[in-house]
Amino acid sequence: MESRARKPDWLRIRPPGGERFAEIEGVLDDHDITTVCEEASCPNRSECWSGRDGPGTATFMLMGRRCSRGCNFCDVATGGMEPLDPDEPAEVAAAVAEIGLDYVVLTSVDRDDLDDQGAAHFARTVREIKRRDPSVLVETLIPDFRGEEALVGRIVDAGPDVIAHNVETVERLQRPVRDPRAGYAQSLSVLRQVERESDVYTKTSLMLGVGERDHEVYETLVDLRDAGVDVVTFGQYLQPSPSHLDVETYVHPHKFETWKAVAEEELDFLYCASGPMVRSSYKAGELFASALIRDGASVAEARERAERARTD
Repeated sequence: MESRARKPDWLRIRPPGGERFAEIEGVLDDHDITTVCEEASCPNRSECWSGRDGPGTATFMLMGRRCSRGCNFCDVATGGMEPLDPDEPAEVAAAVAEIGLDYVVLTSVDRDDLDDQGAAHFARTVREIKRRDPSVLVETLIPDFRGEEALVGRIVDAGPDVIAHNVETVERLQRPVRDPRAGYAQSLSVLRQVERESDVYTKTSLMLGVGERDHEVYETLVDLRDAGVDVVTFGQYLQPSPSHLDVETYVHPHKFETWKAVAEEELDFLYCASGPMVRSSYKAGELFASALIRDGASVAEARERAERARTD
């Protein structure tokens, strides 16, 4: 079985560490903050957690450590939902200030058990960070909120700088990969709403190596551009445990480079981060968005600039 085969050399990484890494871990522990960086054992933690020593980023996971859904690729625990922590938005904002982050990604577990699926809690966290320091850029990597436009609208109204929602994989593989309550059309509807109702950068991510075919990846990219998505990322799916979805293929780095070229040069995405160890929250993509936003470029202006650059 390929998922148990020896990983290729390009997937070998050094474990995170260092004084700054330990310092940030300590701050997160002090505030009882959950991050996807830690929960998913992200290989890019040392690169992203640079804080005041450079443009720092981190991905905070809101609304607990247990998810109401059970996607076959995800290692987050499922079920046994607990009440929301009313102090979490303020604690996250305090941790962001103490670490010295200038770009923050907020994501969450799914909370189908709540009347508003946690949308108000999510929005409040955005506002708390901005209230403390309006210069901090906030990206929200949101659930689909079952496609309910009013709930997606709460996130838009909170004023994040980037809104992301992951389609995860091609349409044919949605069901074996994602929880049955998720879906390709539903995810596209969320992305379309964000593009329609806001002037923020939109972003999504796809995993490769779960059995997708090249023509399906291309069709997905076309659908995403039609939905108004500005930034897309590609990364290699890695099986968290033997009970999770198998890895079908370890995709060579050259293929990732090809998809980056297709996305940027042929399909006119503003930016594509693509590589075996790239994740949906990835410092290179965040630095790209940060540069555009701090330059004062509106989404429409950024798209116009990109189009001129491609045709000149």
